[in-house]
Amino acid sequence: MRLICEPLKAHKNKRTMEDYKKLNHTKWQCKYHIVFIPKYRRRTLYGHIRGRLGETFHELARHKECWIEEGHIMADHVHMLLNVPPKIAVSSVVGYIKGKSAIHIARHFMKRGRNYAGQVFWARGYFVDTVGRDTETIRRYIADQEKEDQRLDQLEMPWIEPQANANKKN
Repeated sequence: MRLICEPLKAHKNKRTMEDYKKLNHTKWQCKYHIVFIPKYRRRTLYGHIRGRLGETFHELARHKECWIEEGHIMADHVHMLLNVPPKIAVSSVVGYIKGKSAIHIARHFMKRGRNYAGQVFWARGYFVDTVGRDTETIRRYIADQEKEDQRLDQLEMPWIEPQANANKKN
């Protein structure tokens, strides 16, 4: 499932001053490619959870004065192209998004009144990479992630099926 994104203003890898955001004494463009997974990489992000989680991520990013330009939620991981102001640490934004979304999932989808100790949805770590002038490449990579995962799953299938058939014959 793709997350809703903001349109790109740059044309053919040419940046204009409109592409940069402003603070009082700073012009900035800090984009990060972020990937994180559910605990034990369980395939738990599907169905109605997947549909509602995108909205939750956007809302939580706005709470930290950030926004998601591109994103994709797979069954076992999440990709985001996230804009973060230079005054905020990326780790605090990712920690906030993962923590609050875990509480949201526990309350709305697992029907828990509160997020009890030990009820962790996301794995501890995450991947982060800065996105420089290759924003469009990262954007395409995130958008094509589901097709790539399906292609890889099809490559793995022939190896699994013969073993399953061999076990049935014995």
